[in-house]
Amino acid sequence: MNAPSISDRGPRRFGWPQRVFSQVLLMQLAIITGVTVLVTGLFLAPLSAQLDDEAMRRALAIAQSTAAQPGIAEDLRTTEASASGPVQSAAERIRRATGAEYVVVMDHRGVRWSHPETDRIGEVVSTDPGDALRGREVMEIDSGTLGRSARGKVPLRDPGDEVVGAVSVGIEYDSVRARLLGAIPGLLAYAGGALAVGALAAYLISRRLQRQTHDLAFSDISALLTEREAMLHSIREGVVALDGTGHIRLLNDEAQRLLGLGPEAAGRPLAEVLDGGRTADVLAGRVVGDDLLAVQGGRVLLANRMETDDGGAVVTLRDRTELEHLGRELDSTTGLIDALRAQDHEHANRLHTLLGLLELEMHEDAMEFVTEVVGVHRATAEQVTEKVQDPLLAALLVGKATVAAERGVSLRLAPGTLLPDRVVDPRGLVTVVGNLVDNATDAAAGSGDARIEVGLRAEGRTVVLRVRDSGPGIAPEQYASIFTEGWSTKDLPAHGKRGLGLALVRRLAERQGGSVTVAGADGGGAVFTVVLPEALAGPETADPATAPHPATTGDSR
Repeated sequence: MNAPSISDRGPRRFGWPQRVFSQVLLMQLAIITGVTVLVTGLFLAPLSAQLDDEAMRRALAIAQSTAAQPGIAEDLRTTEASASGPVQSAAERIRRATGAEYVVVMDHRGVRWSHPETDRIGEVVSTDPGDALRGREVMEIDSGTLGRSARGKVPLRDPGDEVVGAVSVGIEYDSVRARLLGAIPGLLAYAGGALAVGALAAYLISRRLQRQTHDLAFSDISALLTEREAMLHSIREGVVALDGTGHIRLLNDEAQRLLGLGPEAAGRPLAEVLDGGRTADVLAGRVVGDDLLAVQGGRVLLANRMETDDGGAVVTLRDRTELEHLGRELDSTTGLIDALRAQDHEHANRLHTLLGLLELEMHEDAMEFVTEVVGVHRATAEQVTEKVQDPLLAALLVGKATVAAERGVSLRLAPGTLLPDRVVDPRGLVTVVGNLVDNATDAAAGSGDARIEVGLRAEGRTVVLRVRDSGPGIAPEQYASIFTEGWSTKDLPAHGKRGLGLALVRRLAERQGGSVTVAGADGGGAVFTVVLPEALAGPETADPATAPHPATTGDSR
């Protein structure tokens, strides 16, 4: 099924794209962008708090160092608050050395003894110093006369550990914010780099998806899946899909019927649902070839297996059972017609002989002649149908015996021949037997005591066929080449093609998992042996439709 082309999807519409590639790419880009923004925000939020905390701790440390300076507490008690006083000088020295925005020393009343703006010395501080004057250290972000700042406040104690004032240090908040803003470009650069890498990865993944989906839209894929399901479950051919591990990936309705399985078989190992045998070997790929025959539950299946790119396989199954039933009567009739045609010349001679005896008024001789001819033919037909119970093969052997007799060759069944009427592929076996008997007849014709011996026997569900002739035989060095197409010891016919019979026999035997061999016969000639495993159906699956037809038995001849 061909995928619909882009031009078949109707007029182009703006808005949300229809192709899988475009939709997946946009969704991936949206997700990557959202995640990048979220991660950046989550990083910036604690960074701001971290910078604030760092600034407050720095201010507190400066305040602690200032309060620990020897002499500040004593100067606070012994001097006046002035711009030129020792407290102001010490505080400004510390402020310039540490880069703080201000270092304010206050007495126990909250009056400033130092300030960067000297005109504010002697005034009460703008924020409540109560906690510091009560002996507690304070860290905060607050606004004062110099604006918003990160502050640290500590108590100022005299040598007797009495709180005589406090030290307040501020770090300009704009510098903290500047550090935060300064970190944003680098952070955005990293985020942009991550976004670019993610976008590139999303594009490459989407391109791979585009190739795998053949640039289809989601609606096209949905329609294809719907059509696929409808097609798989409506066709009259079994389809079994296997993955690379031998598990059943798909099993359509016809395959379930032919294999006798249910929907629950999907997803299970093939070896678990099929208990060995040729059918399991064919499906698993252990037997290779085209149009392989297999038997499952009394059904004759024709299987073809094709490997897939992922290491799995798709196997198609065709039911030959119904065709076998429909063609049986036609094949039987054809076999009888061929046999009657072969006997036409012999019957004409016998009728002429009978007519001559009657014209000579030799009535008793005529009666003996008719009785002998009828008896011989009836005995031959009854002997064949008794030992070969499949009607097609029986009709074939009766006809071939007549044709061989016309050429001076005696055809008889080997001792121990017995073939039940449970042949899975009668027409295939007819082809094998017919080709071998024809070749044996050509080889034996003209030899002394010309004869052919045909043996058919069942060994379980295996059929073993042996055809022996009294001809000149085959040289051992030719055993390997006689089954090659085109090989023949006969002159080319008018159509210029020979050497197909034995090649066809080998292909038919191998298609059923069997083999064909040749060897020399005792006393001269050649013996061809064909072994066909599972050529017979089990007794419990024998079909009544395969019972001998009255028109094909010896009594009807």
